[in-house]
Amino acid sequence: MKDLGDAKKILGMRIIRDRDSLRLTQEEYLKKVIKRFNMLDAKPVSTPIAAHFQLSVEQSPENEDELVHMDKVPYASAVGSLMYAMVYTRPDIAHAVGVVSRYMSNLGREYWEAVKWILRYLNGSAKKALCFQKSDMGLIGYVDADNGGDVDSRKSTSGYVFTFGGTAISWRSKLQSIVALSSCEAEYVAMAEAVKEMIWLQTFLKELNLEHGSNTLYCDSQSAIYLAKNPVFHARTKHIGLRYHFIRSVLENGVLNLEKIPDERNPADMFTNVVNKEKLKLCSTSVNLQNE
Repeated sequence: MKDLGDAKKILGMRIIRDRDSLRLTQEEYLKKVIKRFNMLDAKPVSTPIAAHFQLSVEQSPENEDELVHMDKVPYASAVGSLMYAMVYTRPDIAHAVGVVSRYMSNLGREYWEAVKWILRYLNGSAKKALCFQKSDMGLIGYVDADNGGDVDSRKSTSGYVFTFGGTAISWRSKLQSIVALSSCEAEYVAMAEAVKEMIWLQTFLKELNLEHGSNTLYCDSQSAIYLAKNPVFHARTKHIGLRYHFIRSVLENGVLNLEKIPDERNPADMFTNVVNKEKLKLCSTSVNLQNE
């Protein structure tokens, strides 16, 4: 076996090292994807998805001509390519990719316009990289949820991101399986998913001998935090499934800390909502996703 030195590429990611940091970027991969879908000359945009994209099944093809036209569009291929980037180095597109991936059949023109918007965003931000630096910061999580944001089902979207040493190591944006009856319930359901992920990450870091003492999960919903920390009967939340209430035993056992964070400082916001340019920059910087 021959030692070829430090890795420079892996799974489509480029690894850039210097004395103080390690950066992961998929710039080359993204440029190939953008070229494949003829978007290299498209005007870049500043956010992964815009507020005017209110995607719905009602936007499916209305006539045979549109159906035939959309059958020729490489929608699934484009979404799959975007997912690959999102999973490895681009948490900033997680919400947008999650939205367009809900419409993989009976494609409407507006769905494809949303995918092209993501490609335009990446065309202007392909150099972004996750930056890992020396840090004493342990495992920190951020969780958020919107309230009935899916136009068709009125289900909410859960979003979370975990950092270690200040840099994102795990993130997710996912449509919830139930229809939440309040913003508090939506946040509580999202919190349950985030707690499960945090427990798994704690175990993984322990295997690597990278334990860093107490770990904190931040949420911007005071009512959801109150519900988690007060295991007494709540008439307005008695319908919430038992599978979500395990949060209470986790907190009682001191497995993690649950704290409040102001909404304007919560980086998980970009996993559940359409955010403007300024909020996107704040969220990205908070998880060390930086321009190269």
